[in-house]
Amino acid sequence: MLTTAVTAVASVPFALALVLVEAQWPPLYRLDRATAERLHATALEHPGRVRALEVLSDLVWDPVTLRLLVALLVIWLAVRRAWRLAAWACVTAVAGGLIGLLVKIAVERARPSLPDPVAHAPGFSFPSGHAMTATTSCAVLLLTLLPLVPRAWRPLPWALALLTVVGVGYTRVALGVHWVSDVVGGWLLGLALVTATTLVFEAWRADTGRRRTPVTEGLEPELPAPDPEAPPAATARRAAP
Repeated sequence: MLTTAVTAVASVPFALALVLVEAQWPPLYRLDRATAERLHATALEHPGRVRALEVLSDLVWDPVTLRLLVALLVIWLAVRRAWRLAAWACVTAVAGGLIGLLVKIAVERARPSLPDPVAHAPGFSFPSGHAMTATTSCAVLLLTLLPLVPRAWRPLPWALALLTVVGVGYTRVALGVHWVSDVVGGWLLGLALVTATTLVFEAWRADTGRRRTPVTEGLEPELPAPDPEAPPAATARRAAP
């Protein structure tokens, strides 16, 4: 199954990244340090760019903003009686926040310490909470709402989600509050979580007699219907002439 493969692909690199971070592997340390110092020098030379990055990181792409969007989505799904999809979105978002926090506490990695820092952030560094939240939130929004988007327009939300996830990671490193490996760790852990919960959701759908669908169709292609969770037989009878 595709989700099983993707979960393994995401989980193994995250576990490897975690081991390398804990072991303070010299090549990874040099990569993190060199990237942080180069972007920090650029930030000091362009204060206007720093302000723009802070707006993106602390307002537009802030975890609170993204989680609020997911919360509104869950409420909307509940109103539409798409209970199964609402439960998946809620569990994925909440689990993402809790797992990310637990890993941070377990690893206790210090954030970058740079001369004349342009930004500050509390707590530990690995994995990046911003990067993980962006990954899980964008995946939830994308996989839920995709069936409502006309096929010709579907590349647009995929591109927007990718831009958000990559953009969040860049802002955190460019502001000097995370190492590159923190961001990559957040991406991988978020991806592993989303694919794991998606695997459970697909099994749940299969138990109700619904067909398996490719990820490009969204998790619940029946979402545009008046009753998204109507039994397949009932849906077919209503659609018959």
